[in-house]
Amino acid sequence: MTTVLNLEPITTLTREQFFQLCQANPDLHLERSPNGELIIMTPIGGEGGSQEASLIAKVVFWNEQTQLGVVFSSQTVFSLPGGGERSPDVAWVELSRWQALSQEEREGFPPICPDFVIELRSRSDRLKSLQNKMQEYLASGLRLGWLINPKDKQVEIYRQGVGADGEAPVQVVGMPAVLSGEEVLPGLGMAVSL
Repeated sequence: MTTVLNLEPITTLTREQFFQLCQANPDLHLERSPNGELIIMTPIGGEGGSQEASLIAKVVFWNEQTQLGVVFSSQTVFSLPGGGERSPDVAWVELSRWQALSQEEREGFPPICPDFVIELRSRSDRLKSLQNKMQEYLASGLRLGWLINPKDKQVEIYRQGVGADGEAPVQVVGMPAVLSGEEVLPGLGMAVSL
């Protein structure tokens, strides 16, 4: 379950204030939307945590073999160019882009959009909220993203490009499936099942 607080009637939450809020409340998993809404993420259960750990492990294993980038867990908050602060379940940033950040930027909420993300829908997540989050990543420079949706037995694959509706076209595949890292994560093939 995700709770969204609209703080606009009282204050506008800046990036600096959001960072301070997170530092003062380390036990909360927080995000900030581009328009300043505070998003409180509910902890996931055992099944979701196990699935997330498995996904991270697969990307880490691939990355250890290729040394092409840096892998991040859901505890990492990225300050996206579009204005939001988001923490995907799994994220990967190409090595040269990561190394271009200063040490201070790497230690805080990195001001960069990951090249690749995975969002894993939990039982309590609203699909539309996750789809909007994926579109936010794309607008911020995401190259490839997977929204894994065990509830509906499908994966939505997000890539750069613009469809007729002005948004990036989304490919939907049924589960089980073998997903490709394509040119973003060359050689990565990941089986996802229920």
